[in-house]
Amino acid sequence: MADNKKEKGGKEKKGKSLQVYKSYQVSGDKLQRKNRNCPKCGPGVFLAEHKDRVSCGKCHYMEMKRK
Repeated sequence: MADNKKEKGGKEKKGKSLQVYKSYQVSGDKLQRKNRNCPKCGPGVFLAEHKDRVSCGKCHYMEMKRK
């Protein structure tokens, strides 16, 4: 039986950190959200921060940042 951690070439997969942990900050016993929530999708769906805009990857909502 093959080991699930190995690929076909015999190399082991390296662990990837989950991207969802970058959206939160731990302070004491509380979690704080770093990014804003999408106004259309609701809580749990974050807006991605870009250089000139914020956007939702789920419903494609977008707001331009003011200069």
